[in-house]
Amino acid sequence: MSEDGMKIIVDAELLPEVLLKVIEAKRMLSQGKAKNSSEAARLAGISRSAFYKYKDGVSVYGDDRRNKIVTYYLTLMDNPGVLSTVLSLLSKHGANVLTINQNIPLDGAAPVTISFTTGGLRTDGHSLREAIRSIEGVINCRSLSETN
Repeated sequence: MSEDGMKIIVDAELLPEVLLKVIEAKRMLSQGKAKNSSEAARLAGISRSAFYKYKDGVSVYGDDRRNKIVTYYLTLMDNPGVLSTVLSLLSKHGANVLTINQNIPLDGAAPVTISFTTGGLRTDGHSLREAIRSIEGVINCRSLSETN
């Protein structure tokens, strides 16, 4: 009836209610609001068999064209509050921080990598890096990677 592996984007309003409830059950599981798939199915108002039948076939589409993962490499002075100020600035501009890796400072400077998603970013990458560079205690900031 359909081609193997074919993906279709459909408006949620057109989907049968059971598929929307499966998506809700999967969300509850991933967020820890349900301990297991049986509890998630019960909370969503569907049977376990319906959950298992559709769980691998439905998911929410994310617009990955605008929600990229970016990694910045920074060198920060070994002063209290510098990393906190950088993170506050990222939050202020709508970045969703995914990972932070700070190494032990050598000669008064610490290398830091910060990865974040850009979906909610309210500025461009160049302006964001310049704003970070202007923070007292930031020695350097450059973009290492950008992925879709």
